[in-house]
Amino acid sequence: MKLNDSELKDKALWENAGFRLPGFDREEVRKNTKTRPVWIHFGVGNIFRAFPAAVQQQLLEEGKADTGIIAAEGYDYEIIEKMNKPHDDLSLLVTLKADGTIEKTVVGSIVESLTVDSKNEEDFARLKEIFRSQSLQMVSFTITEKGYSLVNAKGELLPDVAADFEAGPIAPLSYIGKLASLCYERYKNGALPVALVSMDNCSHNGTKLFMAVNEFAKQWEQKKLVDAGFEAYINSDKVAFPWSMIDKITPRPDESVKKMLSDAGFEDTEPVITAKNTYVAPFVNAEQPQYLVIEDAFPNGRPQLDAAGVIFTDRETVDKVEKMKVCTCLNPLHTALAIFGCLLSYTAIYKEMNDPQLRSLVEKIGYQEGLPVVVNPGIIKPEDFIDEVLNVRVPNPFMPDTPQRIATDTSQKLSIRFGETIKAYINSPDLSISDLKLIPLVLAGWCRYLMGIADDGEVFELSSDPMLETVCPYVKDIRLGQEGPFGEMLKPILSNKDIFGVDLYEAGLGELVENYFAEMVKGKGAVRAALVKYV
Repeated sequence: MKLNDSELKDKALWENAGFRLPGFDREEVRKNTKTRPVWIHFGVGNIFRAFPAAVQQQLLEEGKADTGIIAAEGYDYEIIEKMNKPHDDLSLLVTLKADGTIEKTVVGSIVESLTVDSKNEEDFARLKEIFRSQSLQMVSFTITEKGYSLVNAKGELLPDVAADFEAGPIAPLSYIGKLASLCYERYKNGALPVALVSMDNCSHNGTKLFMAVNEFAKQWEQKKLVDAGFEAYINSDKVAFPWSMIDKITPRPDESVKKMLSDAGFEDTEPVITAKNTYVAPFVNAEQPQYLVIEDAFPNGRPQLDAAGVIFTDRETVDKVEKMKVCTCLNPLHTALAIFGCLLSYTAIYKEMNDPQLRSLVEKIGYQEGLPVVVNPGIIKPEDFIDEVLNVRVPNPFMPDTPQRIATDTSQKLSIRFGETIKAYINSPDLSISDLKLIPLVLAGWCRYLMGIADDGEVFELSSDPMLETVCPYVKDIRLGQEGPFGEMLKPILSNKDIFGVDLYEAGLGELVENYFAEMVKGKGAVRAALVKYV
């Protein structure tokens, strides 16, 4: 069984092997989408294929939509050429349930795919046609948080962005420049309404997207490279930039899943690794729980995604849900497991939940230190959310996720995942910063992690992180068995507000983190001993 339209014609073969096929006329949907596009999505990674695309499939099967999604890739064009096109834009969603059952669903809601490449005349002309269409309601994005950045780490304009600011919308090179150029097409064609919906996992994602697009509109209009009024259009109520919160774990395709599919007769299991080092396979493995909450701001109407479980609400509620997830009930727990998982040489997140100290650590961070500062968003009960995280999602033995993957870019996550809770304790009249015992332990664990030496004394490779060159030199000369104090080495790290969101010394936690760190470098097994002692 191969993943393409012609092979799917033998429905009995697929269904007898346990695969669920699209329950709608895909060719009819493709024709409808070609003439009156409603939804185009930028960024064709795993989260999109496993979640929004599957949601649209449900609507198509229930007759609540008659158009599909157009997939557009603006960073790595090889994904379209080597994955989407050969498989007729089909993908396979493998849902790994906590009870051990597996669902295999062929997702066919993506019916067209394009490279967002201004040098590809055919694709870019089609993109312009889509953006000129009155029917277009939603332009969504999963391009990662850095996809919205116009500057590098030093605050300097990225070269392609700088070039686009000067050259205008004719043949843009940068990602947001290409998007702004397409928005300009919509403006020239009657200033038509549309919603640009970031679904990336970052705080206030809609505002990040707006600021990036608006900067292009402002630069181009100031330089008279576009018609007057374009910036006003981007700022008008005709163009919305809703906030959203998305949550579904979609790890890199796993070898065990690949073998299971091969045993079932599915032949297209081999991944493609592109020149840009993107790892993409014809299948996506994902957990079953999923949440997508979107601010209901759609000036041209919207797909009926709420009929398939998506929650539409106001901006304030989206913000509360996002803070609940990112600052307390999920992401901090993941980061704690990632840091100590690396130190204790774990290679699977779910196995850490069988470790009594690690399980107790995340339970206490979540329930005791995190929940007191959560603002209940009303649409999702925080206690229920964290219960599901700790009892269903993270312990799922069929989810092939690793602490090493989650430890990626930890320096960019600490200020949100822990710094916001620390600030809430500082600002609360009812809470005391001295009540925080385990969040500081995690921060000390991260400093210990930066040494790149596991608790058994073996060297391990640190996950990629843009701050490693800045912070690792401070701990590079510390050895296991060395006596403290370590304040002189750690102070430049612990006082860095860019990393933690606060100066930990000013917050009253710096010395505690130093003490925890000193205990964890006493020798082999010291990390475990600290966990036993404090957890």
